[in-house]
Amino acid sequence: MEKFTSVSGAAAPLLIDNVNTDQIAPVQFMRSLEPDYETALFARWRGDPDAPFVLDRPCFRRAPILVTGGNFGCGSAREVAVWALAAHGIRCIVAKSFAEVYRESLLKNGMLPVVLEPALRADFEACVVAVDGQAPFTVDLEACRIDAPDGVTFEFAMDAGERMALLEGLDDVAMTLRHRSLIEAWERQTLHDRPWLQQVGEA
Repeated sequence: MEKFTSVSGAAAPLLIDNVNTDQIAPVQFMRSLEPDYETALFARWRGDPDAPFVLDRPCFRRAPILVTGGNFGCGSAREVAVWALAAHGIRCIVAKSFAEVYRESLLKNGMLPVVLEPALRADFEACVVAVDGQAPFTVDLEACRIDAPDGVTFEFAMDAGERMALLEGLDDVAMTLRHRSLIEAWERQTLHDRPWLQQVGEA
């Protein structure tokens, strides 16, 4: 898994609640053996030259930070809705809240889901809208904070285990293998204390 330490760049505002996975990556794009994930991203909302979608605006076309509303990623457990964002170059999503399954998919794909405290959220969103992609924000996972272009910082909380996995680029298997010596010692002791379990396994 790709490590996440920090990311700097434009923060694209998509301040809508209840954005579901089919809106993020419509199912018809997934029928190909080699889907174009970037084209699939918010495909139903893009393509209107008179009202360009936020990610089609030049200042946000490769924005690494997406700022959005509550319950982001609800709907089906569609991992391609994470891959589509990654194909655009998004590494961090700042939302009011996430659908739990979608949040887990983000973490397993090396992307950072951030939820700010309610007291900070309105000021942060107002700052993102005011900057309008003209200056970079920096999301620093080591410090657990977002630095705005004007010097204001917004701190966020992160589970210690999830933070370590992202910082070190560890998926579930790699996290388990960090304890390999303990696992092997337990297996040896169990073989010694309960040898019949090994015999059952071989049968």
